[in-house]
Amino acid sequence: MKEELNNIMLDEIEALKKLLALLEKQYELVLKKDIFGLEALIDEIQECNKEVAQQEVKRRNLIKEDSMSKVIDSLGDEELDTNYRNIKKLLEEVILQKDDNELILKQSLSYTNQILRLINPSREFNTYKITGKIQK
Repeated sequence: MKEELNNIMLDEIEALKKLLALLEKQYELVLKKDIFGLEALIDEIQECNKEVAQQEVKRRNLIKEDSMSKVIDSLGDEELDTNYRNIKKLLEEVILQKDDNELILKQSLSYTNQILRLINPSREFNTYKITGKIQK
């Protein structure tokens, strides 16, 4: 079990590194405003997400209901412990990068919407109702 778990964890580490690299590439493309590059990257990120999920399912099937930290402690293997810490570290980096990308995308969309509102303002005439409120 120890060897199989270690192999699964090593595969998961590689998949997470690949996902992190793709997210960093996405960050650069957002900053460069390369829409077509971003669109092409979507499929790669989805495939990498599937790979990470498959490794996670394999690991969960192997350890069943136990928590990962308990399994690592019970096996007492230094390499497993190191790999587990690497996975946790990579997951934190992936989450941070994903959050950064989301924030930049939202800011870009907000800026674009503001510019569009300035270029093409609302053509409606607002009138007042009897109560004094604006009727739209």
